[in-house]
Amino acid sequence: MRLDSFLPFLSWVRVYNRETFIRDAVAALIITMMMIPQSLAYALLAGLPPQLGLYASMLPLLLYALVGSSSALSVGPFAISSIMTATALSIAFPESRPEEYLVGAVVLALSSGIMLLMFGLLRLGFLSNFLSFPVITGFISASAIVIAASQVGNLTGVDVSGGNLLAMFSDIGLHGINLYTLGLGTVAVLMLYLLPDGLKKLSTFLGIPTFWADILSKSTPILVMGLSVLVVVQFDLQHQIAVVGIIPQGLPVLDLPDFNALNWSAERWQGLLGSAALISLIGYVSALSVAQSFAAKRRQRVDPNQEAIGLGLANLASGISGAFPISASMSRSAVSFKAGAQTPAAGALAALAIGLSTVFMTPLLYYVPIASLAAMIMVAIISLVDIPAIKRVWSFNRSDFSALALTALVTLIQGVELGLISGVVLSILLYLYRSSTPHIAVIGKIPSTEHFRNRLRHQVELSDKVIGIRIDASLYFANARVLEDEVNSLLAQYPDASHLVLQCSSISDIDTSALESLRSVDRHLRDAGMQFHLSEVKGPVMDQLLRSDFISTMSGKVFISHYLAWKELS
Repeated sequence: MRLDSFLPFLSWVRVYNRETFIRDAVAALIITMMMIPQSLAYALLAGLPPQLGLYASMLPLLLYALVGSSSALSVGPFAISSIMTATALSIAFPESRPEEYLVGAVVLALSSGIMLLMFGLLRLGFLSNFLSFPVITGFISASAIVIAASQVGNLTGVDVSGGNLLAMFSDIGLHGINLYTLGLGTVAVLMLYLLPDGLKKLSTFLGIPTFWADILSKSTPILVMGLSVLVVVQFDLQHQIAVVGIIPQGLPVLDLPDFNALNWSAERWQGLLGSAALISLIGYVSALSVAQSFAAKRRQRVDPNQEAIGLGLANLASGISGAFPISASMSRSAVSFKAGAQTPAAGALAALAIGLSTVFMTPLLYYVPIASLAAMIMVAIISLVDIPAIKRVWSFNRSDFSALALTALVTLIQGVELGLISGVVLSILLYLYRSSTPHIAVIGKIPSTEHFRNRLRHQVELSDKVIGIRIDASLYFANARVLEDEVNSLLAQYPDASHLVLQCSSISDIDTSALESLRSVDRHLRDAGMQFHLSEVKGPVMDQLLRSDFISTMSGKVFISHYLAWKELS
């Protein structure tokens, strides 16, 4: 296998030129302006010191640039991963020391990284298929509400805690609201919501080119953060409202915690593995969906297994940097794509810019109000509540909507982990129920054609001698007896029939239990003086049947088409 399949950067670096660099550099500048305030905010969302958000935005981006396959994906702190990290740590260490809490975040990042690497190297990406679209929609929408609710305290000065909506809102009203915090937070929310469109319109009025107008509108978080700092300093508000405070200047120390000194046992690792699995799975699915959507627009290809490897190494790098689990931000990735990022080098350049900011600019972040960061989280996250998608699921399939609703409800009431697990379990149960009660149709011939359709939906010709049936599912242990029951019912309805032909065009697989059911059907038909035939058997299914003696011992024949069976037996 070619080396560039493991290191995709070897493919694009060969054709990298000055024009591509300029496009990537411009995209990197915009990403950096978004990422600095977001990384601080998402670290606080995870319940961790703000500098860890910066640490999670450097080495992980550099490693992803080497092994990732998406040109537009912006890897780094992600709101959903942050709230899941906060929930996992609060459950695992309800009364632990701060240093143990920090180590727990590192363990989650390392564990997530290892799991994602296994996903990619062992090609286990199929596990993500267990997260259906309704479950993901319900989970992300409810998580966005939980995240937004978690920031109400930072916007009002009220001490709000808890991993679910009920716990958070039970705290509101128990403590006095800080009017300075509320005022500053409210203004920040309004500015973040209104300024982007306002700046675009102003730029158009002033004749500023569209490209620069977009850059100006995307720089709103930096503008809001700067104005907030100016207000705090000008009116000496750092004693009245919470600010970020001292952020260590310099790059992170690349090392692992001393687990022995902290008496970190294997049981503590194991207690976080389940949370790490959920964090890595959600991060992988969301990142892959974003990467594939942007790749399709450029007619490029994204390798799912390579993406898992890239995200896995990025999370390992985050853990080594002393930070927390990360993924790809949907909003930043969209901005990166629109800004013209051509290769993963855009992320690497952003990482270098954030590194320089961490070395030289952290003193400027001292007066950043926590309320402003909370406002950024709320404005960024509320768009993840996908109302149109929820409406589509409701109108298309009510059982799928039940999975969406349960996922959202449990996430809101019990927290993100139980919400996700409950949605996955219900989706699997619904699938088993649907597949265990497959649609079975008695089929007849459409007049003047060789086609056969359901007698209840079409005007068809039926034969007194031949019963034709079609089962619209693969046969396995959960639905095999349904076929037996249907055949027994048809024998009473067609007393003069001599043949029963099972059209197998919709059957893609047959397991051992289903094979025994087919033998049972054949025996019942023999006892009734009838023959059992198959038609339109798919090649792989025929290969399965030929590995047994069923074909050679059954009472009837196998026909290449249902029409030939009907024609010969009628």
